[in-house]
Amino acid sequence: MSDPENHIGISRLDQTAVGTHGWQVRLQRKGVRYGRFFSDSAWGGSEGALREAVAFRGAVIREVEETHARLKSSIRSHRAPAARNKSGVVGVTRIVQRSAKGVEYHFWQASWTRGDGVRRTVRYSVLKYGDRDAYQLACEARKRAIG
Repeated sequence: MSDPENHIGISRLDQTAVGTHGWQVRLQRKGVRYGRFFSDSAWGGSEGALREAVAFRGAVIREVEETHARLKSSIRSHRAPAARNKSGVVGVTRIVQRSAKGVEYHFWQASWTRGDGVRRTVRYSVLKYGDRDAYQLACEARKRAIG
């Protein structure tokens, strides 16, 4: 087997006092932790345990990459406005927010999803820019963001 120092996410555990000898796999992706211990005694020695640890790590990495690819391909990109769309532009909508005291704030909002699945929005105040200009700014922002 190749040099264990080249196996990222795999470390050797030798705790003679408690009789623990083997390889520990520890990986983390987007806050999810993956781990497993491969005992020398269960896998016919250090080399067998390391071989299983490397195989496990590879399987975890493939599974995470496949899941990420499936999620990325499932992100929809709207090209035409839905029937209920009132702005005429996909991802651009007029927002009215009310404060606790009942004051209304009007905005035009552009929203989109980046390639990595992160949702982004930007708002333009109707009070500050006027209705027409706030709408135009939101349309331009979305167009720039989605390319």
